Amino acid sequence: MTTTSNTNHPAGKYAPINGINLYYELHGTGEPLIMLHGGFGTFDMFAALSPTLAQNHQIIGVDLYGHGRTALTDRPFDFEHLADDIAGLIEHLGLETADLLGYSFGGAVALQTAIRHPERIDKLVVISTPFKRVGWHPEMQAGMASTSPEFFLGTPMHEAYMRVAPKPEDFPRFVATMREGMSQDYDWREQVAALKNPTLIIAGDSDGLPPSHAVEFFNLLGGGLRDAGWNGENLIPSQLAILPGATHYNIIFRPDLLLPVLSPFLGGTQAQE
Repeated sequence: MTTTSNTNHPAGKYAPINGINLYYELHGTGEPLIMLHGGFGTFDMFAALSPTLAQNHQIIGVDLYGHGRTALTDRPFDFEHLADDIAGLIEHLGLETADLLGYSFGGAVALQTAIRHPERIDKLVVISTPFKRVGWHPEMQAGMASTSPEFFLGTPMHEAYMRVAPKPEDFPRFVATMREGMSQDYDWREQVAALKNPTLIIAGDSDGLPPSHAVEFFNLLGGGLRDAGWNGENLIPSQLAILPGATHYNIIFRPDLLLPVLSPFLGGTQAQE
């Protein structure tokens, strides 16, 4: 492992995994928690959340393949490859298992990691993530299929890529490859129903997917199907949270909503006033 020369992230390292050099950062101490950002973003997307979580966890912040500081290659974007990258990182770090949190695109990667490598994942948190492509609102599906480099000009995502990517000139190819990947249909209903990992599903009440889809997701895990019982004897290990006033775009910037839900599930963290 070699330390990068990026002055903003002196702790950043690269892991040679599956033919790519996967960028990651380590923050804090405690039980390991891998955090996977949304599409076209970087680990910096969790700036409002990770410092508090790092007080009681070892945060492993990843720039997913092709994103941020992890260079694009000729490999296509598919969730299976991306999931195998995360399992490879857990092995590279010498960990038996880790908790895994993903948001949006990163949530799909996290979910697929638990599906493909359940023995590597302890607790799973998926934020603003459907288990099938048609779970997104129709306008979200259309937007993913028509994304262009021009759409990002002047946005924080484009500026971040230009600042930290190993080859900033790859941005148009990055967007095109992501567009192709995000246009692929998927439905992981059967795999989700077979999951044994304790899973926390979080969505905003005004998210890119309807609350009803998050409920269906929870139902697949065995949740919400019967009364829990006076003493909670019928509770399952998985949980569902619909956050009020949260959208697909502001939810990860709302630690006031997220931390009180994440803390009891992950254990050891407290929301800050």
